[in-house]
Amino acid sequence: MSDRGSHEDGLNAQKYHGQGMESNSNNFDSGQQQQEQELATKMLQIQSKRFYLDVKQNRRGRFIKVAEIGADGRRSQVFLALSTAAEFRDHLSSFSDYYSSLGPPNPDSVPEDGKLKSEMMLKDNRRYYLDLKENSRGRFLRVRVSQTIPRGGQRTQVAIPAQGMIEFRDALTDLLEDFGTDDGGFKGELPEGRLLRVDNKIFYFDIGQNHRGIYMRVSECLMSFDPQVKNKFRTAITVPEKCWGNFRDILAEYCDKMGRAAAGTTPAAPTTPNPPAHQDMVSD
Repeated sequence: MSDRGSHEDGLNAQKYHGQGMESNSNNFDSGQQQQEQELATKMLQIQSKRFYLDVKQNRRGRFIKVAEIGADGRRSQVFLALSTAAEFRDHLSSFSDYYSSLGPPNPDSVPEDGKLKSEMMLKDNRRYYLDLKENSRGRFLRVRVSQTIPRGGQRTQVAIPAQGMIEFRDALTDLLEDFGTDDGGFKGELPEGRLLRVDNKIFYFDIGQNHRGIYMRVSECLMSFDPQVKNKFRTAITVPEKCWGNFRDILAEYCDKMGRAAAGTTPAAPTTPNPPAHQDMVSD
């Protein structure tokens, strides 16, 4: 069961929130802070790191925030929908079994990139990359999140020491038993994203879903033909599904008006008003 009634965890949570962790929640809000209610929290001490698993609720629904605080005070965090947290919990079991099958660390047998096992989870407009890695400090599971809809923002990640994966899994399991794994919303398959190329621009049309419902995000990318210059993504717009029809009608109206305007731009032959009958025409 969760630690909602635990005085010790309550004190830990108070210390944690007093260290300036942000309350905004990536795709669970619109970039502006919202009033959030903390429903439960768990604190794990794994080696020199502390991890906080917070079940939160805002006007869009419930989610889990995973925050990592290192020995040097550095903080990082990732956000998981409840269904994503359930899938992550299952992967933790698989990674832990694989970790248990490994022998002692052997620097000569480690892949060049340090990855021993990898998995990927896809949820709405996010990809979660799970990599069991090994370096000079030991073995750990890196959880890295990136947007499938480009925003130009930084990726978020946490790193869980391999020895603590089971403890982390069990904490997640307790929270999910209390709050379930249902995200609600649309249950069918969302349409695939599309793109439109215009001159040196690409417009991406991506369909996503969050606790507020289904939406379309239109992102503009300015392409560079210089290989040394990175392509630049500009701010995207988000259109809720409930107004797609109106959005379409407005575009159709503009297309119709511009089409009719373009058809009428061919200049007509100039005409000279007929002079009065009594006035002679004067030629140059």
